[in-house]
Amino acid sequence: MEALRYDWTVEEIAQIYELPLPELIFRAQSVHRRYHKPSEVQACMLLSIKTGRCPEDCAYCPQSAHYKTAVQPAPLLDVQQILDAARSARSAGATRFCMGAAWRSAPLGAEFERVLEAVRGVRELGLEACCTLGMLTDEQAQKLAEAGLTAYNHNLDTSPEFYGEIISTRTYQDRLDTLDRVRKAGISVCCGGIIGLGESRNDRYSLLHQLAIQQPHPESVPINLLVRVEGTPLAKQEPVDVFELVRMIATARILMPKSMVRLSAGRLTMSEEAQALCILAGANSIFIGEKLLTTPNPSAQEDIRFFDKLGISFRAIT
Repeated sequence: MEALRYDWTVEEIAQIYELPLPELIFRAQSVHRRYHKPSEVQACMLLSIKTGRCPEDCAYCPQSAHYKTAVQPAPLLDVQQILDAARSARSAGATRFCMGAAWRSAPLGAEFERVLEAVRGVRELGLEACCTLGMLTDEQAQKLAEAGLTAYNHNLDTSPEFYGEIISTRTYQDRLDTLDRVRKAGISVCCGGIIGLGESRNDRYSLLHQLAIQQPHPESVPINLLVRVEGTPLAKQEPVDVFELVRMIATARILMPKSMVRLSAGRLTMSEEAQALCILAGANSIFIGEKLLTTPNPSAQEDIRFFDKLGISFRAIT
């Protein structure tokens, strides 16, 4: 296998992204088969453990306190509620359980201790544990690592150039700093972005560049399709062509061969054929369960039927 690269240029990324689609998918599939089992995907489940009233103004997010949406705020769940959901996730075929809290920064004190207890409990169930809690201090990252956290999700969302059009309450550097703290603590990084925010292709190249020059590459790269939610500034955003999502996934697979590329939000609006093309392009993980934090997602039963048609199985717990 050729050595992984961390010196990709935006120009090189653009050339890959713009290849004729059959050639792009062929190259992505060739890379995929060198590093991953082509007949297997990882199922993950994402639970909102603290919902709404987030002080950030991310224009896509129904949990922002800046917008009036149908999301009902809810305090941090009890550990037992979280672990019950983790058991259900395991029964449905998930091997990674992700916990998301609508905080700008992870809090100190009793709430953070509760998250640590939940992480320990999820790991005891034999599942990978992932959290997304906002920004972290060095000490918090270290405590999460000691609790056994597998991965920490902190998405870049979009390119540095377009970022200010989507979020004003946190800087791009804030996000990169959090990723550095996670890595220093020895936790693997889950980091990706969203397409369909109104960004240009150049912004997509730039986002992929930011991900592909990280060393090591993020272990997990979620690629999300915007879910347009009433009440948010992007509620009336024009839908992005699904072939852009396919190109994004295929290019990510070529740039970051060992990473898990996760087909994430937005699947409910996609046909089975479109989802299958994303899998062919190198996506090897999905989120199961009827909600991704607060937005709708196909049911686990629908996904099982879909992957059965493809002859692809969920990765087993090892």
